[in-house]
Amino acid sequence: MPGLKVGIQLASLRLPFQQALHTAARLGAGAVEIDARGSIAPSELSRTAVRQLRKMLNDLNLRVSAVGFRTRRGYDTLEALDARVEATRQAMQMAYSLGAPVVVNHVGRVPPKPEGDAWNLLLQVLTDLGRFGQKVGASLAAETGTESGADLLRLIDALPPGSLTVNLDPGNLIVSGFSPQEAAQVLGPHVTHVHAKDGVPDVAQGRGVEVPLGRGTADFPQLVATLEQHGYAGWWTIEREACDDPVGEIAQAVVYLRNLCEL
Repeated sequence: MPGLKVGIQLASLRLPFQQALHTAARLGAGAVEIDARGSIAPSELSRTAVRQLRKMLNDLNLRVSAVGFRTRRGYDTLEALDARVEATRQAMQMAYSLGAPVVVNHVGRVPPKPEGDAWNLLLQVLTDLGRFGQKVGASLAAETGTESGADLLRLIDALPPGSLTVNLDPGNLIVSGFSPQEAAQVLGPHVTHVHAKDGVPDVAQGRGVEVPLGRGTADFPQLVATLEQHGYAGWWTIEREACDDPVGEIAQAVVYLRNLCEL
């Protein structure tokens, strides 16, 4: 198994931006995911600011694995949709300017049947965003977890080729009661980014919980092998949403992913 490309989601470190960058480099990350709804807003990122940020990243030997842009609502909801789409376009332009290939967001809940207003709205908006992404050079990657891999694939197949890619998040899938391995198998050709996150089912609550990487039910060696079969050679970006010691746990997660190469 070749060495994994390990990244860190800066927001997970819960540190000021520049401190988070230096911490990610110190922990051994090769890339970082930048939150476009956090300390850096796409609408305020001037060309000078882009040059300064790229120099800072180069000095730390870091790349940008993805830009996170998590909106409160998906693209299946009419409320404030035009503003949400325009902001997503700005995030895609930001991603390209920083050398990142993808913008990660939940696209909205995929309807159970390929019909109706919500389904048609999703197709229309994602087709438009897909065209825009192909123009600027950064795709929208749907975060997994709100539906099974098969249901998300149904949406992707209904769109023009290349309109929507996938950010595979095993932890999200487990928390929502879906199989990461099934999702990796059916969505593999469309995966452009991975969130290295783990989880365990919780039958009592009817919903799983996130746990430290390697301590949940996600079979990461098998996930790596499955995605490699589909030609994935991108980043495995560590995300940790809820813990008392984010820097310590993310440091352990980096070691865990590095050790996968020795199994």
